[in-house]
Amino acid sequence: MTDPTALNVARPDDERAALLVWMKDTLRPEYGERPLKPRREPLHELISTILSQRTTHADEEAAYQELCTLGDWDAIIAAPTEVVAHAIQRSNYPESKAPRIQATLVALRDSPGGYDLDHLRDLPVKDALKFLTDLPGVGIKTASLVLLFNYARPVFPVDTHVHRVTTRVGAIPRMGEQAAHRALLKLLPPDPPFLYELHVNLLRHGQRVCSWYDPKCGVCVLRDRCDAYAQYGENVPAWKG
Repeated sequence: MTDPTALNVARPDDERAALLVWMKDTLRPEYGERPLKPRREPLHELISTILSQRTTHADEEAAYQELCTLGDWDAIIAAPTEVVAHAIQRSNYPESKAPRIQATLVALRDSPGGYDLDHLRDLPVKDALKFLTDLPGVGIKTASLVLLFNYARPVFPVDTHVHRVTTRVGAIPRMGEQAAHRALLKLLPPDPPFLYELHVNLLRHGQRVCSWYDPKCGVCVLRDRCDAYAQYGENVPAWKG
């Protein structure tokens, strides 16, 4: 067993911050440079991120497209919740996501900006996060993703893949996803293009290599500086969240 004082997670913040820079630079040759540009409209991003929870990207997109067949946002609000749930059935847990989506749309409709989220571009980051996380069913991950992807704000979305990889490597100690947002952001530079590329490439690495069960440590480009590999070698245990 490796001496725990030698592990990344036991090092001071500046060394763990440098580790995250190394991770970004090391993942780039594997997954490419990721320019920061919006991939879809802000409200599309918001609703799709709600749909994406515990759901593949293909099923998320299919659920969103089927949702849009119900009409505009007002029509989706007015539709029976069971109809909305049926429309998004390709997404996991549609029966819980449908009322959350409708409640979120109602809150936006009744807000000063309505369905237009562009006022988030100029709000202080903490106020923009509060506006979004005050919406029903919108957590810190969804709020951070919308702010970074659509408005290039200096926040860092932490999904299950980002959480798993950064914890195993030792950039942060073991903690919940919500706490991980704060812990990682404290270590990272307030540079949206940096944050975006690191997020996207960590997600890809978590999907393809550092999986929750039976990670492919033998082909992992991060393994030379990974706490989990130092402790367990090729027998890194399944991720328990």
